[in-house]
Amino acid sequence: MFAGAAWLVIGWSVLRLEPTAVTAVAGPIVLFGAVCEGLRALAGTRTWWLNAGLAVLFTATGVVMLTGGDSGYTTTASLIGWYLLVRGAVDVSVGIMTRGSDRVWSLVVTIGVLETATGFLAASPMARGAETVLMILGGLGVLRAVADLVTALRLREVASKGRDLLELPPERATGLAGYSAGHTDFEGRKIAKHRARDGVPAGGETHEESFHERVLRTTADLDAMLAQAGISGPRAGAPTPPDAKDLPPVPDSPAGIEGTAAGNSAKPERSAGGH
Repeated sequence: MFAGAAWLVIGWSVLRLEPTAVTAVAGPIVLFGAVCEGLRALAGTRTWWLNAGLAVLFTATGVVMLTGGDSGYTTTASLIGWYLLVRGAVDVSVGIMTRGSDRVWSLVVTIGVLETATGFLAASPMARGAETVLMILGGLGVLRAVADLVTALRLREVASKGRDLLELPPERATGLAGYSAGHTDFEGRKIAKHRARDGVPAGGETHEESFHERVLRTTADLDAMLAQAGISGPRAGAPTPPDAKDLPPVPDSPAGIEGTAAGNSAKPERSAGGH
C-alpha cells in the first residue's frame, strides 16, 4: 500500500518538474522500483525469485543512470524504456500464468501491456525531448501505483484466507453447516427414556446416545433399507443382461436397416392407388 501511494506521488510530482531535472530524478525512481521488487520478494509469493532477480537488475540500471556521465535525454530515456519493457513483460507473463487462480489477472496483463508500450515509446527515437521523458515518467508512476495497489490488496486477501485453519469445498462446507445445526438442535432436546434403541434389552444398562452416534446409526439404517430395496445394486434373482456376442450386428447404412426384419415391419405399405 505504501509503495502504491508513493508511486502516485511520484507520478504527480514528476509532471511538475523542470525539464532540466529529468536526468537527476530518473535514477532514484528506478532505484525505488528496485526496492519495491525487493519488498515483493520478501512477501513470500510464488514468484519471489523473479522479483529478487528484478530487484538486482533494476538496482544496476539505477546505478548506471546515477553514475553515467551523459547528461542528455537519450541515455535516460533508453534506460527508462528498458525498465518499462522488462517490468511490462514480467507483468504480462505472470498475469497469464495465474489466470486460473487470480481473478484480477486481466488487469495485471493490461497494465503490463501499457508498460511495454510506454517502454517501447521511451526507447524509440520519438522520446528525444525533455517533455516527452517527463510524460513517460509520469505514466510510469501511475501504472506502477495501480499495479502495486492491486498486489497489496490481493496479498491482504490471501493472508486473511490463510488465517482459516480449515478451508473446505462448498459441498463439504454445506454438509458441515447442516451437521452443526443438527448438533445444536439435538443438544437442546431431551431423549425420552421409554424410546430404547433396537438391540438393547429392557432394564439393561444404557448410555445416552450422542448426536454423532445417532447420525451413524441413521445412516446405517438408511443404507440397509436401500440395500433391501435393491437400489445399491442388482437383486439376488434379477435377470442378467444379454451378452454382447448374442446381439445381432447393428446396420451401418439405410440399405442394411431396410434389410432387417424390424426395418421391413416398420416400412409402410403402399396403397393400391400408388399414393
